[in-house]
Amino acid sequence: MQEITGLFRIAKVLRDLLGQFIPDPQLVDICMSLINIGAIFTIISLTAVVLVYTERKISAFMQRRSGPNRVGPGGTLQSVADMIKLMAKEDIMPAGADKWMWVLAPMLLFIPAAAVFVVFPFDNKAIFADLNIGIFYFIAMSSQSVLPFLMAGWASNNKYSLVGGMRTVAQMLSYEVPMVLSILGIVMLSGSMRMSTIVAAQQHTWFILLQPIAFVVYVITATAEINRAPFDLVEGESEIVAGPFTEYTGMRWALFFLAEYANLFAVSAIATTLFLGGWNGPWLPGWIWFFLKVAGMIFLFMWFRWTFPRLRIDQLMSFGWKVLLPLAVLNIIVTGIGMYIYEFFS
Repeated sequence: MQEITGLFRIAKVLRDLLGQFIPDPQLVDICMSLINIGAIFTIISLTAVVLVYTERKISAFMQRRSGPNRVGPGGTLQSVADMIKLMAKEDIMPAGADKWMWVLAPMLLFIPAAAVFVVFPFDNKAIFADLNIGIFYFIAMSSQSVLPFLMAGWASNNKYSLVGGMRTVAQMLSYEVPMVLSILGIVMLSGSMRMSTIVAAQQHTWFILLQPIAFVVYVITATAEINRAPFDLVEGESEIVAGPFTEYTGMRWALFFLAEYANLFAVSAIATTLFLGGWNGPWLPGWIWFFLKVAGMIFLFMWFRWTFPRLRIDQLMSFGWKVLLPLAVLNIIVTGIGMYIYEFFS
């Protein structure tokens, strides 16, 4: 494992600097917590802006198009222009909508998407909350996004929205089961649910080499959990217009959009932490390795989106329950047998 450098050193210098002006250690802790929260929201905001442009360019490359090329050098300011457009759009509420549920849905969707960032180990000791149940916390918070989708679909008083909301419940609950079971193999090998301990256990061997089946199951289920193609039936444009988002405009719609890219970063960061060794890597600082691995996972998810056609709802459900779930259970059994044999002979 690398020495205490990079982001942790920056945080330590900042804490010492605040300590020179603020004598109360508790106030220093509060200030550092606020700075960390600000850093998390900055990462989420920048992630959305960068990933929107990146995905447009990647999809254009795969489809032999140019992509954004008008606003700014190489179209780099297109995302900024879109953000300004969304801020200027009129906020329209359907006449028959359930007012409070309709208003709260996009905000409640964004909260768990942002809350999971507190357990990501961006570098050695650079983690907002190194919980001893870090994996459990991630699963618990990410599963909360089911309710806001259903709220948005029900409150919109629109049949397309309601169908999309019900699809969300069926899809996300079905694919959470094999995703959790795929992660259990990692917990068995590391003996902990603490993120930093899992990364430390991969100092010599990444878990993707020991858990290839779990990695494949995780990537597929994570794609379904964040509602990206080929599992984007929640907002199937050819069938239900835009699903739960149909009646939303302006910044309320933008919150759904922001949550989608925050979740994309989140599942990529979890894959990096659990399977790709986290911040571990030679020569470069740990936080650079972390973001390079996350970028690789994000590219993989984008590659999937622009390669595979959308499944039917019956195909999606059958694949989750009849293929992924047995594979995840089989992986747990094989992992347990392998651990027993290793301990017996060692």
